[in-house]
Amino acid sequence: MKKDITQDILEEWLENVRPYAFDGQVANYIPALSRQNPEELAVAIQYLNGESVEAGYTEATFTLQSISKVIALALALMDNGEDYVFDRVGMEPTGDPFHSIYRLEKTPGKPLNPMINAGALAVTNMIHGDTPDEKVGRLLSFIHDLTDDHTIGYNPEVASNEFETSFLNRSLLFYMKQHRIVKGSVEETLDAYTKQCAIEVNVCQLARIGALFANGGRDLESGRSIIPKHLARICKTFMVTCGMYDASGSFAIKVGIPAKSGVSGSVLASLNHFGGIAVYGPSLDEKGNSVVGLKLLELLSNRYDLSIF
Repeated sequence: MKKDITQDILEEWLENVRPYAFDGQVANYIPALSRQNPEELAVAIQYLNGESVEAGYTEATFTLQSISKVIALALALMDNGEDYVFDRVGMEPTGDPFHSIYRLEKTPGKPLNPMINAGALAVTNMIHGDTPDEKVGRLLSFIHDLTDDHTIGYNPEVASNEFETSFLNRSLLFYMKQHRIVKGSVEETLDAYTKQCAIEVNVCQLARIGALFANGGRDLESGRSIIPKHLARICKTFMVTCGMYDASGSFAIKVGIPAKSGVSGSVLASLNHFGGIAVYGPSLDEKGNSVVGLKLLELLSNRYDLSIF
């Protein structure tokens, strides 16, 4: 454990990377996200022994967006088993953008991995529940277990914005339905997915999720197994190979920590024998990753030798 990462030091690191907030742009294709303040930065570290340290606007909430893909994958695996899930979604990384439809024509119809949009939509389709609200309700209950916080919900404005503008995601779903990768209503799956992406947390709650994955799926306080250890390992492996969109390779070299980003500007990192790290910085680079999040994790990894490689 890096006990020398105190709140004062973390605040200093956050101030050091603050200028990078102006090197990117907030997501402007979702109206609610376009109003985010690029200077509203936060970071939290949750250690496995229950101690934590945080800095910045730690009370600020943001939507999970693509970070929800990791959590949804864990639940879908628990619901259906590995064979069922990976018969429909692959395990290979891709150098294509996260919203690309190109690879579906090659497979055919089977997404390369659960971290791109096509794969994530297929995973959400697999979560048990007869209606979108049942699926989302189960996912929220799961997140309540992961965080030990039952106040977490989703932002209806963001969910509505995304549902109304998800033309490409609809195309991905229809293409996969043609090839029997997804079942049921396209609109209902998209409804569940956009609500899933709109689930709101702060950096402290997100860091706790990262710590639970780092703890082999066990609750930090009670030791209760919430995610089977081998499924937590699968999720962390996808974070290494596919978690930072088509910048996953360079992130692995520069930072070397299992991580997943979202277009709200948040990044979740999970490190065995250490804990969880969450960073929030709304400005995104051209790949869709938080500029501040990438820089801060790179600095922390290099300074404290956190790389798994």
